[in-house]
Amino acid sequence: MKNMKLVVMIEVAIMAAIALILDLLPSIPIFNTSISFAMVPIFIVAFRWGFKASASAGFLWGLLQIVFDLQALTFWQVILEYLVAFACIGFAGLFASSIQNALKTEQKGLATGLIILAVVVGGFTRYIWHFIAGVTVWAKFAPEGMSPFINSLIVNGGSYLGATILCSIILVLLVVSAPRIVLDRPVNGVSKN
Repeated sequence: MKNMKLVVMIEVAIMAAIALILDLLPSIPIFNTSISFAMVPIFIVAFRWGFKASASAGFLWGLLQIVFDLQALTFWQVILEYLVAFACIGFAGLFASSIQNALKTEQKGLATGLIILAVVVGGFTRYIWHFIAGVTVWAKFAPEGMSPFINSLIVNGGSYLGATILCSIILVLLVVSAPRIVLDRPVNGVSKN
């Protein structure tokens, strides 16, 4: 069991590092926001190992963001947007067993729907915290005459929608065409090849 926990922890650390690297690459700018596919590695952890591992991977990614790319106004914002928000991507892991079962039984349509649903849920639970920070911490940066609520809805809603669509497309293509990414997990520290 110790070997298994070590394998999961190593995967969590590697995927969090990959997410950070992807996030440091230029994003796709659209209007007042940007779209990134950096959540993909965290979603892969979610589909392989479930909620706890993916929440840990997201939290670690948030910590790495603090070290390498902190853009903070207040301590409260760091907690909301880097630690809580990134950890909440882990809610996609609640769909892990359903996605794995659909892949094992070769129900590609069901697997596709579950992957998209998991990305929607994981992304939404992340971006709701960014929205809250936009309404509270970033409120003073809203364009003159625009409510901070509307500004945060546009900026964070745009990022959420764009990232959700992009991550869903990438993950469906990856996981449905190569289900081993999710299914080929070691048991008791030994690969099942």
